[in-house]
Amino acid sequence: MGKVITIANQKGGVGKTTTAINLAASFAVLEHPTLLIDADPQANATSGIGIDPKAVKQGIYECMIGEAKVKKSIIETSTPNLDLLPASMDLVGAEIELINHPNREKILKKLIDEIRGDYDYIIIDCSPSLGLITVNALSAADSVIVPVQCEYFALEGLGKLLNTIKIVRTRLNPELEIEGILLTMYDSRLRLSNQVVNEIKPHFEDMVFNTIIHRNTKLGEAPTIGKSVITYDADSTGAINYLNLAREILQNNSGTKIKSEDKIIDVEGE
Repeated sequence: MGKVITIANQKGGVGKTTTAINLAASFAVLEHPTLLIDADPQANATSGIGIDPKAVKQGIYECMIGEAKVKKSIIETSTPNLDLLPASMDLVGAEIELINHPNREKILKKLIDEIRGDYDYIIIDCSPSLGLITVNALSAADSVIVPVQCEYFALEGLGKLLNTIKIVRTRLNPELEIEGILLTMYDSRLRLSNQVVNEIKPHFEDMVFNTIIHRNTKLGEAPTIGKSVITYDADSTGAINYLNLAREILQNNSGTKIKSEDKIIDVEGE
């Protein structure tokens, strides 16, 4: 059975979609069949992996309102081992349409249960909100990754998100765990970035991933041509960072040690 990981933070611009795309691609190139689910009406994960959201005839929205089957809505991407359940702008209306639906918080879980056995990992990209779709993603997940930007106000809203996770765990999904807090957009040349790292790591301790995502131009360039950074420039800092994150998650979940030559954590950004 595949592990379902939701990428969530109601604060925008922290690297949620970048993390979802590139973590999913990293699992795929490490030969783990992976599904990326775009649960954001902006559909940036869909376009960022090379699929035009305007051309999506059936995706997560149609599946959630019962107009399409999830297995028939999944698209193969250009990356081997990586599939996509796409989104379109129509998803913005789902919260209103589903408001009176019984068990509306667990619609996505029911859909994922149908295809969980087809993948090793299922990654869900969420919108920058704590609305019904994000609650669905948390209810369906085994764990959640929280990206935190290494900039001013980094901790803003983090307490609210952690409280939401606690509520979801209590009322909807007692198995939900925090996979880790991921520090993103790190620039070692900036004192502020180092201050954020030094503030977050002692406070949250083992909840923080060892891998840090450095600020990197390739991470911004890759989605503009519909590629993950892994396929756009495999030697870039961004690609190495996300491959390290995938390996760290694999190690945390399987207990297997990573060979020292395969673990490259201290990479400077561009």
